[in-house]
Amino acid sequence: MKRFTIILFLILGISVITASAQSGRRVKSAPAAPTSTPQVQQTQDVQNGQDSVGYSESAPNAPRPIRVSPDVRKDKKSKKEKKKETATVLQSTKTPKTIDASADDEDVVKVETNLVTIPVSVYDRNGLYIPNLHQQDFKIFEDGAEQEVAYFGMSEKPFTVILLIDVSPSTAYKIEEIQSAATAFVDQLKPQDNVMVIEFDVSVHVLTELTNDRQKIYKAIQRTGFGDGTSLYDAVDFSLRKRLDKIEGRKAIVLFTDGVDTSSYKTSFESTVQQAEESDAMIFPIYYNTFLNNRGIGGGGVLSSPPILGLPRVGGYGTSSAEYTRGRVYLTELAAATGGRVFRPESTSGGLTSAFEGIAEELRRQYSIGYYPHSEGTPGQRKQIKVRVNRPKLVIRARDSYIVGGVSNAASK
Repeated sequence: MKRFTIILFLILGISVITASAQSGRRVKSAPAAPTSTPQVQQTQDVQNGQDSVGYSESAPNAPRPIRVSPDVRKDKKSKKEKKKETATVLQSTKTPKTIDASADDEDVVKVETNLVTIPVSVYDRNGLYIPNLHQQDFKIFEDGAEQEVAYFGMSEKPFTVILLIDVSPSTAYKIEEIQSAATAFVDQLKPQDNVMVIEFDVSVHVLTELTNDRQKIYKAIQRTGFGDGTSLYDAVDFSLRKRLDKIEGRKAIVLFTDGVDTSSYKTSFESTVQQAEESDAMIFPIYYNTFLNNRGIGGGGVLSSPPILGLPRVGGYGTSSAEYTRGRVYLTELAAATGGRVFRPESTSGGLTSAFEGIAEELRRQYSIGYYPHSEGTPGQRKQIKVRVNRPKLVIRARDSYIVGGVSNAASK
């Protein structure tokens, strides 16, 4: 009995010591994920005398589903051929050589394997461009793992822009405003920048091929005219695959539309968003809300008597509010997938002229960062990207992902 009592005391003593040791351990809880807004940096300010984190980061957008394109499913090439042809380069040529950062054209990145390069824009919180950053100021992460920066470039090079103009019936009341806005954008460009003007209704029409002749561009803008239907998705696909796919250097689409599609039959919302994500072009939608106009409300309508809310305009399609909501979501996703921004003329600070100045500057003065992924991934896999700049309180704008083995390569064969 005495021996049992001693053993019992020993067990109790060990339990008390163990509990005491455990209660004294400090377990760090995982920090709460900061609320992320597309295209806005994550930073911490100085609080309670503590130092700032000292850096700014690009923020992820909402997750987007990956859908396999028919072009990829039909590709019967061998794995060896695909590996050779599907080098993932988001803003570069794909010439098999080593990196040559000292080349005269800094936009031409020469690679041996799957070099991934992305354009990055850096601003302060007042929207002013931050110049004179160097390679050591940047870090890049893929799927949370830091990658070695293998290429860095920054130069004010000419760029290519497609003005993609919606001339469907739903934009009839906005056409003069759209034409003026498109002309205002061209006025912000430098003489060496190239422009293509494309209009779309039920079909897609190229009004002028790439040119830096301002008079040709202005005349093309003024030739925009109306037709039936709205093949917005087909127009975006055409611009990315048939016109911009083979063009090198910085490139973008400035898309003037209300976002509503009524007649695309070759492509869809989902396929073109994925196509945009896999391209190396930025998309800047200029969103016009034509919902009320197409019901004879808000000026310019065709109803001669006071309109009834919800009554379709005479000769119109009676597009529902749900379709307009879908259109706004579509434009937001296009911009998010490519690192661009959506502008609304009525709510843009300083007006569209100020917005166009910002777009032109952003295209001309972006930083380019390249790296070789530690893991190549499998075709169709989405890789998440995060860019960090070693300075606090900045706005970092960059695309947040890419898809391995882009559809654009397969689709262009």
